[in-house]
Amino acid sequence: MTSSGFRIYPCDVAGIEVVEAATDHVFPRHWHEQYGIGVVYRGAQKSLSGRGMVEAGPGHVITVNPGEVHDGVPIGDAGRSWRMLYFDPAIIGNSDAEDGKAAREFPLPVLVDPRVVAWFQRLFLALTDRRTPASALEREELLLQLLDSLVLGRSESPSIDPASTAVREALTMIDDDPTATHTLADLSGRSGMSQFQIVRGIAKATGLTPHAYLMQRRIDLARRLIAGGTALADAAAASGFADQSHMTRLFIRKFGVSPGSYATAVT
Repeated sequence: MTSSGFRIYPCDVAGIEVVEAATDHVFPRHWHEQYGIGVVYRGAQKSLSGRGMVEAGPGHVITVNPGEVHDGVPIGDAGRSWRMLYFDPAIIGNSDAEDGKAAREFPLPVLVDPRVVAWFQRLFLALTDRRTPASALEREELLLQLLDSLVLGRSESPSIDPASTAVREALTMIDDDPTATHTLADLSGRSGMSQFQIVRGIAKATGLTPHAYLMQRRIDLARRLIAGGTALADAAAASGFADQSHMTRLFIRKFGVSPGSYATAVT
């Protein structure tokens, strides 16, 4: 499946999404619910990351942690090409023999390491080559070797600033029901902060305004529903969007593909 330079490969391993892109798409600030590992093959981009602004070019490995706000802007007019693997957090946790419940993170958003590139290429091929399908054991081994080469570390701090329990209260209100019509008055009442303080506090903690944070939660919910086979119109309604077109616009901005193309690829 291709859409606007994006291809999502069918993958029979639950909890893994396989994406290839050749695009000049500008990604606004967003996050993923999954871990992401990729390799840039052509062109370059700059992006916000948990470590500040970074640049990645051909042969660079790129990573992202769940909930880590980032964006992506091509450097130059030719766009860039990359391959990405996205993993549900449970897969990363289950791969950690020492402590499957520990918070884990990729410490570097961009790195240059031929070993990681080699393991990534082997796993990508094992997940996408339909002519000579890899066994489940082979895929599991390749995943462990890739993760080992990246040296996952324990997260020193959660993705949300722990200094403000009041902000956490407001974010929990959104997380618990992203389909609700939340207002600043609601968030202010829950957190005990003024409306001005809650806007500033959420922006400081997440990098997003309260409305943008809510939209992220809704589009993540929509993605999960679509992946589970829910019709697009039903997914939009169940995720709290006023209509399907609104969901579609945000879906394309975040993922680079339309909900319909995504549904065709993963269902």
